[in-house]
Amino acid sequence: MTLDDLAAALVARVPGVAPVDRIAHEHLPRGGFASAAVLVPLHVLHGEVHVLMIRRPMKMSRHAGQIAFPGGKIDPGEESLAAALREAHEEVGLEPARADVMGQLSETLVLASAFRLTPWVASVPYPYPYAAAPHEVDEILHVPLSALSRPGAHRVEPREVYGLKLDVHFFSFGKDVIWGATGRVLAELLSIWRAS
Repeated sequence: MTLDDLAAALVARVPGVAPVDRIAHEHLPRGGFASAAVLVPLHVLHGEVHVLMIRRPMKMSRHAGQIAFPGGKIDPGEESLAAALREAHEEVGLEPARADVMGQLSETLVLASAFRLTPWVASVPYPYPYAAAPHEVDEILHVPLSALSRPGAHRVEPREVYGLKLDVHFFSFGKDVIWGATGRVLAELLSIWRAS
């Protein structure tokens, strides 16, 4: 599979929508779900496709120390793709024009912080002068898709959140565990990657 194959597969599919309409009124978070977007940046390193990810600082009030994709809240009047590209520029120094957007993955819920998240997949350059934004990013990681696909790297646990039974995906990567909405996005990406 190549990045071109992945781009063709993304164009050919209709992304899913977060299951907000299945949540009973009494289980909805106060104020509803805020909108957020992430960029899922892919590049080739040593002949292998990697995903660029970030480690959040431990001092953050939400998602402290977690491995995530560059991204954040969508500003009023902003499109989700524009927000994903803006956040990637702010957090890792990627110029928006250097991201070759391939398509959108399914919208998902961030269970810990009541966000409705739209992930966008893009091919990005490597090498490139990526730079971690102080106070927002502790480390930039280049994670090979093969490491996330190896036997035993992925597990799924059912959880009940907002009155729904949802699968929570966990990926082991070295000493780290990638999980939550990021894990759900990775699981969908890898499913498409393997099928294409």
